[in-house]
Amino acid sequence: MPAADPQDRRDELAADCANCAGLCCVALAFAKSADFAFDKPAGDPCENLQDDFLCQIHPTLRDRGFKGCTVFDCFGAGQKVTQITYGGQTWRQAPEQRAEMFAVFPVVRQLQELLWYLNEAMNQAQTGPIREDLEAAYTTTERLSESPADVVLDIDMGAHRDSVNEVLSQVSELVRGSAEPPKWRSKTNRKIKPGADLIGAKLKNADLRGANLRGAYLIAADLHGADLRDADLIGADLRDADLGGADLSSSLFLTQPQVNSATGDAETRLPPSLVAPSHWKN
Repeated sequence: MPAADPQDRRDELAADCANCAGLCCVALAFAKSADFAFDKPAGDPCENLQDDFLCQIHPTLRDRGFKGCTVFDCFGAGQKVTQITYGGQTWRQAPEQRAEMFAVFPVVRQLQELLWYLNEAMNQAQTGPIREDLEAAYTTTERLSESPADVVLDIDMGAHRDSVNEVLSQVSELVRGSAEPPKWRSKTNRKIKPGADLIGAKLKNADLRGANLRGAYLIAADLHGADLRDADLIGADLRDADLGGADLSSSLFLTQPQVNSATGDAETRLPPSLVAPSHWKN
């Protein structure tokens, strides 16, 4: 059977709250902080969750102290667990299964995130040589995400994530290797590496084309006007980073939650699959 077009897969990897049972608003815990207005234990419904499983303050989450909710994305795990794993049955209809549902959801969410990365990888022109490996990884991960609850809970997520990361690392090498060599050089440039501590770093107008910033801490970093084309940003922490005027149009593995956690403006260039958040400056 021919593989689905990657563009079509994006719809499957987007949250569809209308076909979910508010799982992210119940299964997950959060603590009162700058991101959440109050404490909520795992398994307790958020007080803002309505009977129809939708959030009653969704349009004003950031203004009401729930910035953390606006930077969360289940990558389609919510509707998959609700509609496929449990056949449309909700935790309200089957209270005896709610603990299991809440345990399955975060596992499937991790699998959906991996599917998103693999799908994005298959959209890269440079990944032709490893297309079969990407398809195989996608098929295996998708099969796991659609497995019965007991199988999902038995998945060794660490081992599976490592196996997927091997092929994603190859994607990174292929894409970044084809990038135009950056002209920007400085002492800071030597700090540009996976997992780097770049909290509050002054990187305004920096030429970071093809940089490997996997898992880098870029919290509150000044990336205004920076060129991040073909940079690998998988797992990079962009909370409160200034992306005003930055070029991320071909950044690799950049997700909507990362974008939502940062600040930007009308001059920020994003990949076609992502959108500027409403809280960014016009």
